[in-house]
Amino acid sequence: MIKVIIFDADGMLLEQERPSVFLPRDYGINVEDLNSFFDGPFQECLVGKADLKEKIYPYLLTWNWNKGMEAFLNLWFTRKLYVNQELVGYINELKRKKIQCFLATNQEKYRFQYFLNQLDFANIFDKTYSSTNLGYKKTSHEFLSKICDDSKNIKKEEILFWDDRPENVKGAKNFCINAELYTSFEDFREKMKKY
Repeated sequence: MIKVIIFDADGMLLEQERPSVFLPRDYGINVEDLNSFFDGPFQECLVGKADLKEKIYPYLLTWNWNKGMEAFLNLWFTRKLYVNQELVGYINELKRKKIQCFLATNQEKYRFQYFLNQLDFANIFDKTYSSTNLGYKKTSHEFLSKICDDSKNIKKEEILFWDDRPENVKGAKNFCINAELYTSFEDFREKMKKY
């Protein structure tokens, strides 16, 4: 019997246009310049080894962004952001049935705090986990191990992991917990019937 369900944020609970799409289109920022940040220094921010505001500042200058740091982060965090309310409703039903619901996401600290405080994820979920706090991304066994260690008296076979990225689902299966690929709410609801 499943006692814990782990949910992903981006691509599952949240739908949002990626910065690599809207920044070049709407603000003329070069895609290669964006990629040099997101594939480079940003990766340290994701695992809590660097501060996003410090790492992104020199890039904002080269991107000719003149509206300030907070305006940039606000644009990034809020632009065309949609919360999957059907899924939130389903999570609330699961919690009423005494099934623990956790959030597990690869995020740097400022966006993660935005999720917890502005999107109310701190109240929607029983527990929340981020790569920035754990020091590892979701593909690593260390990430899932920390969640399992924190879930006392819960066996691996009593945990179900959901994610929209196949590599994260594969990592969870390799860690010997149940894992499913999220593609749509309808597919999610159908797959949940077997659990």
